[in-house]
Amino acid sequence: MSTRDLAQRAGGGGGPAQLADVLERVLDKGIVIAGDIQINLLDIELLTIRLRLLVASADKAREMGIDWWEGDPFLLKGGHDGNGKSIDSRLRALEQKAGLPTTGKGDEES
Repeated sequence: MSTRDLAQRAGGGGGPAQLADVLERVLDKGIVIAGDIQINLLDIELLTIRLRLLVASADKAREMGIDWWEGDPFLLKGGHDGNGKSIDSRLRALEQKAGLPTTGKGDEES
């Protein structure tokens, strides 16, 4: 079932279906938005910000060779923050402080 079929069932009208078609096309093909912001004072460049935004599905990004989220240690289970502490240990400590039940090291949620 396509995104368009889902949108038509959920909303019924032409608006959501058109938005779903555009979103499906953008995620399938990908789109790049680029822009520069430059702040000058008396012909002296104070600040330049270059923005590059890529909007695409994860599959399309992988096709383009972009997969930074797969190797990012911060996003990996058991990864470490910048201070060397594991994310899991920080989460357990926060759960304990909040009085919530904590999960053990080998436990996995289904």
